[in-house]
Order: sequence, then structure tokens, then C-alpha cells
Amino acid sequence: MSFKAFEQDDFVVSADSITAGLWTGNSPELTAFYTSSTQVASSNGAYYINVYNSESYEDIQFAIAYGDVDGSGSLEFDSAVAGKSPSSTNYGQYRTLVLGDENAEFSFGGVTAPNFYAISIDRNRYKEGLFPGSTTLDLTVGGNTISLTDNSQVVTSVELMMQVEYFN
Repeated sequence: MSFKAFEQDDFVVSADSITAGLWTGNSPELTAFYTSSTQVASSNGAYYINVYNSESYEDIQFAIAYGDVDGSGSLEFDSAVAGKSPSSTNYGQYRTLVLGDENAEFSFGGVTAPNFYAISIDRNRYKEGLFPGSTTLDLTVGGNTISLTDNSQVVTSVELMMQVEYFN
């Protein structure tokens, strides 16, 4: 069997954009979402919850994970090993994924955070990536609403660690 190297004109460059709505059915908005009461009541409900677009619980849209460097918020794997719990594992996994250093600490606005909530959009919801500045989360309690929009279009500090882009 023989091989021939690709030539410059062998590649097809397309200007077609790959865009689609982020949520089920190509919808650009997710206005209602549901969690499984079975999962919330389970032991993993304290540190990880899948969020669905309907009460049929078929299509996961995103997950909410809680991470704590000291393991607070979830039961320890083994009572003989202090601080080792699912929430400490979540913290460590996100720390390694985002910061690329198992000894680093998360800093949000210059404040070191020993814990956080992470929203992980289900991978099959998007194609190559999310359009910067296009994701907004509105949180409402009673008559109070706060809108959180990713600031990746306006921040000046962009770092690349382990091929994961993140913004400070």
C-alpha cells in the first residue's frame, strides 16, 4: 500500500459556518428546565445534578456540579480519609481541566475560592464550540433577577492551559 502526501490544493476550505441552537430542537433559548427528584434526593444530588428540558427526563441539557477543595457538601468516600469526597473530586477534576495544575487554586475576580458551582453544558448540545458572549443565565428568586453573561468578548486576559481556553 502506498501513500501520497496531501498537496495545498487537496484541502477544501469552506466559509460555511457551523451554527445551531444550543438546546434540544435547535432552540436558542431554554426557558424551562427540570431536575429528577430521584437524583436530587440521592447521595450524588449534593454535588452533581443533571438538568433536562422536559419532565420526560430524556435529553440532558446541562449539569450543575459542586466542588469544594476540602470536600465539604458531600459525604466522604471513607470516614478514615478526611476531606476525600465527591465534592473534593469535582474540585480537583475542574482544577486540572481548567487550570492544568493539581495544586492551583481558583480565583474569581482576584478572590481565591475554596468552592464553586460549575455549569457544564452537555457536549452533544453544541458543535465545535460556543460563540463567545452568547450565553446568558438568568437567575430569578421571587421578583429579583440577576443575569450572568459570559464575558469572553470583553476581557483582556485570555490564557491557554492544556489547550483549554479560559478567561479571567
